Amino acid sequence: MADQLIRATAADGGIRAVGVITTNLTEEARQRHRLSYVATAALGRTMAAGLLLASSMKQEKSRVNIRIRGNGPLGGLLVDAGLDGTVRGYVQNPSVELPPNAQGKLDVGGAVGQDGFLYVVRDVGFGYPYSSTVELVSGEIGEDVTHYLVTSEQTPSALLLGVFVGKDGVTAAGGLLLQVMPKAARDEALVAALESRLGHLTGFTPLLRSGKSLKDIFQELLGDFGLAILPEVQLLRFDCRCSFPRVLGALKILGQDELEDMIEKDNGAEATCDFCGEVYQADRHHLAQLIGEIQREKAEQL
Repeated sequence: MADQLIRATAADGGIRAVGVITTNLTEEARQRHRLSYVATAALGRTMAAGLLLASSMKQEKSRVNIRIRGNGPLGGLLVDAGLDGTVRGYVQNPSVELPPNAQGKLDVGGAVGQDGFLYVVRDVGFGYPYSSTVELVSGEIGEDVTHYLVTSEQTPSALLLGVFVGKDGVTAAGGLLLQVMPKAARDEALVAALESRLGHLTGFTPLLRSGKSLKDIFQELLGDFGLAILPEVQLLRFDCRCSFPRVLGALKILGQDELEDMIEKDNGAEATCDFCGEVYQADRHHLAQLIGEIQREKAEQL
């Protein structure tokens, strides 16, 4: 099944629902970063959360950054997701592995840590980005992002995130975001019914692994609430904006002396993108060209 995002409404617009399947892009991240089981689950959940948060933004180039820094051995992670359906991210310590938790599941909370902060930055592509910080609740990602939505955006929300990693890689990943809009927030019966249904779910990935599509899941949860599934299906993908010209631009900032030292000692330079793991090689000729550019720019300023 292709990675995708689907939107829906229910209760005459009183409930907003967004679902994502992110199996393939999570597997790509696992391979690119050589992630452990628990690191795959942590990054996969956060990438799904980033895409769900970005889905509510309006401007074409809008993006959401989620940075999590806990006191666990994972060290921290960063995800960048866009309204356009692209996402990328990395984990500070990708090889960390932990035994399963008391429920027999991957111990994401133990890897991230319960003490720390979640930082969310919303960037619409112009002006100053909006940023918010909340303390971690459990380190399990879903509960932490839900806490952010309730405290920072003051929107009653339910968030389900899941990643299933088998011996051959990621076989199911994605998430579901349900939000009660102000027009329905006072309907106590509606909110109670929704909470009850969500409470009976054992997670998100079991639904995918049982063969259910996002539309099936929406129908099961909201079918009798006047569900309206929007026809557009948005495709999602792991995508990084790094490039060799950008690497050269970063190297140029180091200045002539540093570049000459690289040529003398290493005969070139190597740079690895944190977000996607792509390795770029700049040989002595590339560095010499950068030095030439620096010298010409200095001459023009005289």
